[in-house]
Amino acid sequence: MIRNILLIGAGRSSASLIQYLLDHSKDEQWTLTVADVSEEEATKKINNHPNGRAIRFDINDEKQRIAEIGAAGIVISMLPANMHLPVALECVSQKKSLLTASYISPEMKALESQVIANGSLFLNECGLDPGLDHMSAMKIIDSIHASGGEITSFKSYTGGLVAPESNDNPWGYKFSWNPRNVILAGQGTAKYISGGRYHYVPYNRLFGEAVVIKVDETSFDGYANRDSLAYRKTYGLDHIPTMIRGTLRQLDFCKAWNVFVQLGITDDSYKVENSESLTYAQFIEAFLPSSSKGTALDKLIEFAGEPADSELIRKIIWTGVLEDKPIGLKNASPAQVLQQLLETKWVLKDGDRDMIVMQHEFVFNDKEKAGKKITSSLVVKGEDRLHTAMAKTVGLPLAIAARLILNGKIRIKGIHIPVQKEIYEPVLSELEKMKIVFSEKELL
Repeated sequence: MIRNILLIGAGRSSASLIQYLLDHSKDEQWTLTVADVSEEEATKKINNHPNGRAIRFDINDEKQRIAEIGAAGIVISMLPANMHLPVALECVSQKKSLLTASYISPEMKALESQVIANGSLFLNECGLDPGLDHMSAMKIIDSIHASGGEITSFKSYTGGLVAPESNDNPWGYKFSWNPRNVILAGQGTAKYISGGRYHYVPYNRLFGEAVVIKVDETSFDGYANRDSLAYRKTYGLDHIPTMIRGTLRQLDFCKAWNVFVQLGITDDSYKVENSESLTYAQFIEAFLPSSSKGTALDKLIEFAGEPADSELIRKIIWTGVLEDKPIGLKNASPAQVLQQLLETKWVLKDGDRDMIVMQHEFVFNDKEKAGKKITSSLVVKGEDRLHTAMAKTVGLPLAIAARLILNGKIRIKGIHIPVQKEIYEPVLSELEKMKIVFSEKELL
């Protein structure tokens, strides 16, 4: 097998992935090509390593795409989810295996018969969430099932947060991954089952229905994430009465964020007229009810239904959305305006550390007793602005999986997510060596 790994995309979550592959390149006798729209960014991540190669890569350049994928033994795509398909199609054409951290799209799933015929593997959802959540959950689910237990409730929450020692803003949040994805998070309808009853939460209600989730002794906001129902079959929990997968934020984040959602400024579906000539205050006023009186702040306070001195209003004022500062962004959607503003505010500074928090809760019956509970928790802190906890937990599972595939330790073919023992056992074992370890507690 060709021992060249092609990584497409050198964004925020790629640093630990690249470092792992380069650290093992001598012993494994492979090379790593890091391809990014910014050759400068790719070069920086390679950091003059002799087994690394950095190139400027245009996903729309068919000739380049064919050549680089053709020279690779395996391809890892860290592109935005909506940009994977051209890579996937070329991997099918050239019978290459592909790894991503993204959800399996219908277009990707449609390629399965060709991937199987090629004897290749497309391993998706192999990052943090989705990814580590699947692997760590399946380890316990398989263990409970192996001992004859029946799982009656599964709840799983994950959050990319800022470490407490670096938490210096009212929102308790800083960007450690793609800011666009943060701004657009939750759009669509969340689906889950609780007590045997189906629940559907549209985006306009999602952040208003956040619940308090306690991890160890710390409380967080938790909101439902995407389609939990789709994973019942995947996890072997077809008839489970309660199953929910969700996202964590710092306590009271969701209530404030919900004001932005209700205003409509997280919408990415249209452009704001003359956005470049507006100030942020004018932008906000354009979304407030025309019947409201007073200043933009007065109108916003009335819209939010909170006292002027409330923590929620303090959060909103802190972002700068009420300032007479020019936006200067042409043909921008409301979401793009908000993203540009928050990218100046939610910044990991020198010395800052981010934090990943994940918790699974299983309730099950076995031969001994009904209503047993197991919690499995993970807390990881970043080293710095480059090697963040997000970069570690998204990138390292992909890097380890690539190593296992190249060395013939993972042999399954087709389109998969990492729920098989063949994948999750060696990946979790390797992660433990890097101190990414889940803490399990059983409550009888």
